[in-house]
Amino acid sequence: MNNVINGDSHFEVVDFSLPQERNVAKIHPVSEPNVCSNCLQEQSQQFNPDCHLCFQLLLEPSTSISEIFAILRQWNSESQSRILLLTEEILKRGAHINDRDGLTDMTLLHYASRSGAEGVGNVETSCQTVQLVLERGADVYIRCRWTNMAAIHYAAFFDVAPVLQLLLKASDSIDIDAPCSIYENGGPLHIAAINLSIECARLLIAMGADCTLKDDLGRIPFNCIPETTSEDLKEKAERLRLLLREAIAQMNDRIPSKVTLQSLGLKIGDKVIVGGVKSGTLRFCGTTQFAQGIWAGIELDEPVGKNDGSIGGVTYFHCSKEYGIFAPISKITKYNDEARTNSACSNRKSSCSSNVQSSKLDVSHVTAKVDTGLRVARSYPPTDCYKVGERVIVAGKKSGTLRFSGTTEFASGWWYGIELDHPLGRNDGSVNGKAYFVCKPNFGVFAPSSKVKRIEQITTLKEQNTDLGCE
Repeated sequence: MNNVINGDSHFEVVDFSLPQERNVAKIHPVSEPNVCSNCLQEQSQQFNPDCHLCFQLLLEPSTSISEIFAILRQWNSESQSRILLLTEEILKRGAHINDRDGLTDMTLLHYASRSGAEGVGNVETSCQTVQLVLERGADVYIRCRWTNMAAIHYAAFFDVAPVLQLLLKASDSIDIDAPCSIYENGGPLHIAAINLSIECARLLIAMGADCTLKDDLGRIPFNCIPETTSEDLKEKAERLRLLLREAIAQMNDRIPSKVTLQSLGLKIGDKVIVGGVKSGTLRFCGTTQFAQGIWAGIELDEPVGKNDGSIGGVTYFHCSKEYGIFAPISKITKYNDEARTNSACSNRKSSCSSNVQSSKLDVSHVTAKVDTGLRVARSYPPTDCYKVGERVIVAGKKSGTLRFSGTTEFASGWWYGIELDHPLGRNDGSVNGKAYFVCKPNFGVFAPSSKVKRIEQITTLKEQNTDLGCE
């Protein structure tokens, strides 16, 4: 009869039979929390989880779901940090997973999504609670009828990024731009901008939220960042402006990636095969700061990757450590029966090869693509290899001086590192902590040999085109 609840062995738990869960959700009548007589004498109308008598009342079978919802409404660390216990107590009393609080019209998922707010609740407990109710069948799209906010909007409002990640995974990110009428039909990114929720904004951008989406007032999220007189908030607002400004600048780069995905019959969230061997879910497609071209970011099914969706301090998507991998878009195929067969064959061939070859091979000359997790063969310099110090043009637009020529750890092939004449680059000559050359921040860029030309070659080509009547 005496049980240990959250390490509090002095609480006497009254056993009671568990009622069967209802098949239909309901709205529970408004009630006050069940407060002990001692706390009432101290003129406290709030339930105190740290009070032995109050806590004992919570565990009583006679305490109703409405009374526990009243505790969930208490916006203090004592109540919000116990969100998991309170949720379990409500479910123990036979509540439907989508039941609503009669005062706020919020569900258990709504309450759990906001409970990890900084300075109020506990993020880990909040995530555990969200995971619990999602596993029990909570509707991730259900909205509060007073605020028109879904769980994703609450998480963005209170900047609980780990919870937001769970919600996006549950919905396959299809609601990532879901409008909310109370915010002029702005999406979660608008809400994050208004409330300076930097971590959620960063996650939303990494997961593909539209930075140019306009609300009913014609504002994009960048326009929603508030002006503030607080020095701390000023610094936060400026960081958010920088984040959104960079995201908007990359929007044009995403257009080719969307076209590429469409041509391959793929979309974000699809199951794919990487390099004919590894399977996973496509989480990112676009340009990156570690290499030129269009890259795919995949969350693998098994921990055989090399990262968590981040490279060089830049987050492109989120996943658990060693589940993330990056690969050129050409290495990605849709996961189907044929792909599964090829994957199985590749694994069998690999296994057979390792059993047959008994002699030890010298692989010291092989360069590994460490950051992407793909194995590649040795790369050789191009026939017309440029020398360090030469003046070059990158992608026909950016001029600079060649500072590096060779193989890298971030991608296969032969790469040039260029110090640009203007701060139009993406790094300082380093990628993922490895320095290939040194220059000022944003003056460095890496490009494959196909994207680099000597300045004298560009001049000659322009002269030839002019003679032919071309621009």
